[in-house]
Amino acid sequence: MRPSLSHLLGNLSLPRDLARTQAQADALAQQIKGDGRSILLIPGLLASERRMDAMRQILTAAGYAAHDWAMGRNYGPKPDSLDQIDRRVDAIRRAGGGPVTLVGWSLGGLYAREYAKYATHKVGGVVTLGTPFSGDPRANHAWRLYQLVSGFPVDKPPFPCTREIKPPVPTVALWSQRDGVILPECAKGRSGERDKAIEVDCTHMGFAAAPEGILAVAKALESMRA
Repeated sequence: MRPSLSHLLGNLSLPRDLARTQAQADALAQQIKGDGRSILLIPGLLASERRMDAMRQILTAAGYAAHDWAMGRNYGPKPDSLDQIDRRVDAIRRAGGGPVTLVGWSLGGLYAREYAKYATHKVGGVVTLGTPFSGDPRANHAWRLYQLVSGFPVDKPPFPCTREIKPPVPTVALWSQRDGVILPECAKGRSGERDKAIEVDCTHMGFAAAPEGILAVAKALESMRA
């Protein structure tokens, strides 16, 4: 079972979502109360850090120390992917100190969850955006593309991966009924696989582009405050 074709086509709203976010950027930043935490944004399959620029800029304007992953386009997992993220996290920690909260969109959320198990003491929390961490890894419209691009079976990434096991840090999953790429229940997860799930009214592409997606990330970050 995969998302409907109508929901998949809904992702064609991406240019409109980006335009809305650009027009509302100042107002969005004013709605978010950042606390100076270091945030690392991890893009989805075939996306580069530029696709999360709007979110990074708004979170930074709101008072967070938001950083891109500085690794270019995400062509899928490699044997050293977690080591590369570790080096980026170390650089952010040297600049700002304290643990880093990971915000991962789609495939980037799987990286975030697994890295939080790999280097728990460096991570303050994990937020996933339309990430298929639960259920059938083929219950989506992206798994064939993932295998083509990465060269690895969707259920056998090149580093240790326990998708459904919750990281030992606060973990929030953002999901949408009209995602269109990922089956909603796979991104929502089950009790015990994440600490909290927040429904968002956006498409899969909208998680990183639409005002609704950015405000939902801010809500998730706020829910993690001690």
